Amino acid sequence: MEVLVAIAIGAMTAAGVYLLLRLRTFPVVLGLSMLSYAVNVFIFASGRLLAGAPPILGAAEVMTDPLPQALVLTAIVISFGMTALVVIMALGSYLNAGTDAIDIEKPGEDPDRAH
Repeated sequence: MEVLVAIAIGAMTAAGVYLLLRLRTFPVVLGLSMLSYAVNVFIFASGRLLAGAPPILGAAEVMTDPLPQALVLTAIVISFGMTALVVIMALGSYLNAGTDAIDIEKPGEDPDRAH
């Protein structure tokens, strides 16, 4: 089971990095979300979750650590706020430039001229 989770985390990380390297804003937002999902699964899996185990430390012989669960819940809230901020910034950029391409030049600018 650990190998399957490790492969899933690696695949989500690779997909997130690939999407981050695209030249449009929507795939970049999806890449950031995919990377945050991969980190959340990694943190969640580090807690060694067991089916039917109580999430209380020291109460039973078999227990689940509640700290990774709390960290993942916090990370979900932070990633939601980060995604909302990036979407608003991308929307403002699209409305300002007229395109969602990341590497753009302003109309009327000479691309060969040094800045």
